[in-house]
Amino acid sequence: MKKKWMAMAAAAVLIGGCSNAEPASTNEQRKLNPLTGVQSSNTAHRAIAVVISNHPSARPQTALEKADIVYEVLTEGGITRFLAIYQSEYPSKTGPVRSARDYFVDLSQGYDALFLAHGYSPEAYEMLISGEVDQLNGIQHDGDVFKRDTSRKSPHNSYVDMEKALDRAEEKGYSLNSAPSRLSFLSKKETEALIGEPADAFSVQPSSNDLFESKYEFDGDVYHRSIGGTDIEAENVFVIEADHRVVDAKGRLDIDLTSGGDAFLIQEGILNLVKWHSQDGRIVPNKESGAAFAPGKTWIHIVPTSRGLNKAVRVEIDGEGNGS
Repeated sequence: MKKKWMAMAAAAVLIGGCSNAEPASTNEQRKLNPLTGVQSSNTAHRAIAVVISNHPSARPQTALEKADIVYEVLTEGGITRFLAIYQSEYPSKTGPVRSARDYFVDLSQGYDALFLAHGYSPEAYEMLISGEVDQLNGIQHDGDVFKRDTSRKSPHNSYVDMEKALDRAEEKGYSLNSAPSRLSFLSKKETEALIGEPADAFSVQPSSNDLFESKYEFDGDVYHRSIGGTDIEAENVFVIEADHRVVDAKGRLDIDLTSGGDAFLIQEGILNLVKWHSQDGRIVPNKESGAAFAPGKTWIHIVPTSRGLNKAVRVEIDGEGNGS
């Protein structure tokens, strides 16, 4: 069988059997992790958001695979950076940590997360010093919360010592026992009833820079992605398009994360075109289209509207045809 890559046509696809993602009962909700929908013995602690480098010199990253939700977003020059949300478990160490952008701060606050970064853009700096965001930054805590790995070159050598971060957060009076509100998830029956375009293997490339192409493969249970030799697993891959605008001479971006728009929701080997919207600062599928995340971990890619979903996402198809 010959394999071909094809860009997915932007045509609306209905998701069978999931017209409503019904919430679990109150007792069930208490047992479920709020960001993964997976059963957990301890869910009563705060989310922590960490800005992590995706520069080739930063790979492989540490503990990126332990995050419940990861946003991959462009920064300057067609380079992507991660915002990793940890709640179901805190890693002892994560990184390399990079500087904040205002949109990373905004995304973190959708989960009321403790925000960790090393450095900041001018816009992010104003947000962080306002006192409205619970945060720790490597500019103030280098060598303490943020440890340097001497085997790597700066700026890709700063790592969070999570135990130290929690200690400093408590000293600052930040609450660490408030879990984020629960996301909506498909039931087992709804997950099994998903229909759409086949997507067992696909790639996401948000810019013309080939160094930031992400390739996913479905093993029948979860999607796998390798970054610097580290295996990343995700039950959901959500690719949304949003307006990007360059705002200064350094190429910093303003990204519209509030207006909503088209998205590809890829789960269980199936791709569907859906709508996304911002729900209290969180990027989620629009439930009116019958879409919701399957229980498990989620990766969210934000690509420019100017590039578009069809150019950013390519699905591998077996055989000579393009599957359309």
